[in-house]
Amino acid sequence: MKTFTCLFLLLTLPCGAHESRGAPGSGLLVAWNARLLATAEAEDRFLTLKGVRAAAMMHLAIHDALNAIDPRYRTYVYEGDGRGADPVAAMSQAAFAIANDQYPAQRDVWEALRQRGLATSSNRNAREAGIALGNATAHAVLEKRAGDRWDNAVTYKFQPMAPGVYAEFAEHSGTPKGFVFGAGWAMVEPFALKSPDQFRSPPPPAINSAEYTRAFDEVRTVGRFESRTRTADQTHLAFWWKDFVENSHNRLARQLVLDEQPDLWTAARLFALLNMSVMDAYIGVFDSKFFYNHWRPYTAIRWADHDGNPHTRAEPDWNNTHRHTYAFPSYPSAHGTACAAAMTVLADTFGDDHWFRMSTPQVDAAGPQSEKIPMKPATRSFDSFSGAARECAWSRVYLGIHFRYDAIEGNRLGTRIGRYVVSTLPGTG
Repeated sequence: MKTFTCLFLLLTLPCGAHESRGAPGSGLLVAWNARLLATAEAEDRFLTLKGVRAAAMMHLAIHDALNAIDPRYRTYVYEGDGRGADPVAAMSQAAFAIANDQYPAQRDVWEALRQRGLATSSNRNAREAGIALGNATAHAVLEKRAGDRWDNAVTYKFQPMAPGVYAEFAEHSGTPKGFVFGAGWAMVEPFALKSPDQFRSPPPPAINSAEYTRAFDEVRTVGRFESRTRTADQTHLAFWWKDFVENSHNRLARQLVLDEQPDLWTAARLFALLNMSVMDAYIGVFDSKFFYNHWRPYTAIRWADHDGNPHTRAEPDWNNTHRHTYAFPSYPSAHGTACAAAMTVLADTFGDDHWFRMSTPQVDAAGPQSEKIPMKPATRSFDSFSGAARECAWSRVYLGIHFRYDAIEGNRLGTRIGRYVVSTLPGTG
């Protein structure tokens, strides 16, 4: 509760009050991140790539502005010399220029945050140089991302029903027939990856294999509605991890920046890498998803009598933990991929073996009311970022929407993407 109260205060207290915790400028950086993500969630509930793309662009513009002033890390795109500019003024102007470009209806909000940043500088020349630099880095980032196809629409053609093939869902799946989500995401230009298929996953296991049979039996039991084998903690973490990664992991990053107090350059790089990694994770995993077009447990379990595997058994009325199935192919897990990519970035900044407590303010209550879903606690503790990423991936099995191999490959793919993204903004020393 203390962390969320602090974040609320960061957005509402008078100028200067946000600097009571953390390194100089870090409170304002956190405020920009929190407000941009809140605006994105309010607009489309993170059902498009717009929010995480905007966050990545904003934080890259901030990162490049700071490192044009004092080049501690390699810049993303801007190559100018910003020596003599005020860092907080440059950060505020860069953030304003991106945020206002992406969400112009919130101009008053962005302007208020900008003025708080500019007010910290008493040197007029340095402040004006910072404003010019922030505009320049924002323009460079926006120009680089122009035409990146983030909102590209792609027509998906359903394939004839066959073992292992993604299919239209029947009634009670929570998904309308004829609807597919995210097919265009595999065509978006990544921020760091050379191409969407750079780390394309290997094929999922064959439907008649022992590995598939084990995964089938596991999700059929622990992922079913009112499972008798799933523990209360497994049910809790299944719903606790449902928050979108761009929301939950930015919230965690804000908390860690305030608690651990890295310098402004380190914090700026963290937010830039974090949002780049989540964006590229979605692009990379959707490339694999639509390349393999692998079916979901919902279809596999209901249609098992026709899958050619003598060791699987159909349950025509089977449903998963919260009676909802996502409308895109299963393999690999997108959530597992994005979690692993984001946690890899956090581990790069703070070290993997770093104890932390992570909060989900409102555990998703969309599950069946007849099953007692533990709504508390709102926090879970972890001994490492990699351990948290694994739990995030396994949560989708307990939710009943992924096979174990979906989760394993998602975690592996996300870790590879996260490591690659980290390598794009190395130190200069």
